[in-house]
Amino acid sequence: MDIKFHKLSDYDRLKFSDLLADAYSFDKNLVDVEIERWRGNDNLFYDYVGLETADTCCIITTLDDEIIGFICWDPRNLPVYAIIGDNCIITKHKGKGYGKLQLQEAINRIMLNGGEKIFVSTSKASGFIPAQRMYESVGFKKLDNSTLQPWQIEQKQDIYYSLDMLQK
Repeated sequence: MDIKFHKLSDYDRLKFSDLLADAYSFDKNLVDVEIERWRGNDNLFYDYVGLETADTCCIITTLDDEIIGFICWDPRNLPVYAIIGDNCIITKHKGKGYGKLQLQEAINRIMLNGGEKIFVSTSKASGFIPAQRMYESVGFKKLDNSTLQPWQIEQKQDIYYSLDMLQK
C-alpha cells in the first residue's frame, strides 16, 4: 500500500463534493443538507482562489494512485493561525489510519509555514466520534465556551478544537 500526498494542481477539476458525499454517507441528512454547498465549492480553488494558492493549503491523498481523501485549510491568518476546513477520507478506507496520516501531513505543512495555532471543528453527532478521537490523538484540545464566539456557542452542533504549535 502506497499512500501519497499531492498538490491540487496535479488534478483537473477534482470533484470535492463527490468525495465529501461518500465520506459522510453515514449521515444522509448531512449530505442532503450540504451537497449543494459542496457542489458550489467544487470550483472554488480552480476559479477563484487559484491553483498556486491552493497548492499551499490543500492536500489530495492517494492510496495506490486512487484518490481516497483530502484536507484543506484557510492560510489567510498565517503565521498566527490556520483553520482546517474540509477533511475527509472516503468510506471504504475509513478506520485504517489514513485520516490521521492526512491530518499529520497538513499539520506539518502548516508548521513549515510558521503556523502558531490551528483550529478545527467537527460535529458532536455520534458518527463523528472517530474524527473527534483523531483530532484529540494528535494533540488538539477542546475549546470551552469562554473562548468561542457567540455564533459558535449558539449553533450547539459542533465541537471546536485548537492545537497550539508553540507548545507541541
